[in-house]
Amino acid sequence: MKKISIFLVAVFIIITGCSEENEVIQSKVKNLTIFFINDQHGQLNNFSKIKHIIDLEKQETNVITVCSGDIFSGNPVVDNHPQKGYPMIDVMNRVGFDISVIGNHEFDYGESILTDRMNQANFDWVCANVDMENSSVPDPFEYQTISVEDVKVTFLGLVETNGSDTKTIPSTHPWRVKNITFERPENVITKYANIKSQENADLYIALTHLGFDAGRNSLGDTQIAEQYPYFDLIIGGHSHQKINTTINTIPIFQSGANLNGLGKIELTIKDKTVQTIDYELIDLNTYSEYDADLKTIIDDYNDLPYLNEVIGYAHSYHNKSQVGCFYTDALKNTMNVDVTFQNTGGVRSTLNKGEITNREIFEISPFNNGTVIYEMSVAEIKNFLIGSKSGFYYSGIQIEQSGNTIVIKDLNNNIIPNTSILSVGTIDYIPAVYENYFPSNGNIQTLTAAETIISYLKNYNSQVNYPDCNNYFRFQ
Repeated sequence: MKKISIFLVAVFIIITGCSEENEVIQSKVKNLTIFFINDQHGQLNNFSKIKHIIDLEKQETNVITVCSGDIFSGNPVVDNHPQKGYPMIDVMNRVGFDISVIGNHEFDYGESILTDRMNQANFDWVCANVDMENSSVPDPFEYQTISVEDVKVTFLGLVETNGSDTKTIPSTHPWRVKNITFERPENVITKYANIKSQENADLYIALTHLGFDAGRNSLGDTQIAEQYPYFDLIIGGHSHQKINTTINTIPIFQSGANLNGLGKIELTIKDKTVQTIDYELIDLNTYSEYDADLKTIIDDYNDLPYLNEVIGYAHSYHNKSQVGCFYTDALKNTMNVDVTFQNTGGVRSTLNKGEITNREIFEISPFNNGTVIYEMSVAEIKNFLIGSKSGFYYSGIQIEQSGNTIVIKDLNNNIIPNTSILSVGTIDYIPAVYENYFPSNGNIQTLTAAETIISYLKNYNSQVNYPDCNNYFRFQ
């Protein structure tokens, strides 16, 4: 009997000791630094600086490195690599990223290429409102917990789905996500309200690619903080903003775009609650130190003489609206059509004065969109302009709004009747998004949009000069 009593006392002491030890662990102040980027769009050059910064920080404290999406589309070195997108994955692996949400432009290359890039990544992918089941693409985690030393952080991923009026898809080429199913982020987020406790995490972070403020009828980071306040932080992307604010007691961050900045969040955590938080947006363009080995690798990727070939001359600086005029003129003349349209979001760069290189054209038109020609009546063109509710650059006609109607004229100021048939050239992204307004069959061209513009500069007109052009129309 005495032996049993001694045994029970010993068990009690062990249990009590463990319990007290757990309480000490729970109440311990934990330190963590989170580095993040968003919307790098294929830009590689500053990653050698990022690696230098992160490696130094890892010598001092716990570090997690994250990305808020749109890692592809925007740099011809990455977008036109024999393995499209691979240089970005390779460099992110070498930096040591832990996790990334899937952005809308991750789908730009199509399912097969995204499959390869996701499989090559050494970091986790998260996105709770996508289902890859009917495609070859591996399903990302809805959420994932990253542990570093004694700190556990759970990330929930969400991507925007505002890419079409008729389908629930992100802002990418609809033909490239045919086998992938998306849900509106606002329809799934409540499923993950209790994940922090389920994962026994110190922090619960929404890692989003939604944009800072999506307005009343959609979900952005602002709306998450206001309506779903169970996150400790929100690290966002998509809207290309520099964000450091707090809404409904939830800190929200975004680091800009194109790898110009690196977000640094320093936290102390106690009892699964943020005690202190400090934020710095590091200007990578002024930071001078870098990892030499990674810089050499990036320099090798950038060594593509073809991209530096001079193919034209710009007589002045051209803003995006002026580039839109040049873009649509180039399509019109090369495709030999009556009228061309280009969505504003597809013109991704301005054009500096001076020599024009292949690289600059691929930066202006980075998405590898194909080109297609349709035969459409003027009435059908008007229906498209009214029904799409979007703005477009155009060439070959004049477009005016008169009250609730549209007037279309030729370049000699003559009104073109509604029954007239015009040949319409455009990138294939536009009829894919606004499919209800285009004929079912178009004449698919062999050149991409960027290749068409390059052909124009090489074979038709190498001079770009649009100081006063503003061929833009949006029905109001």
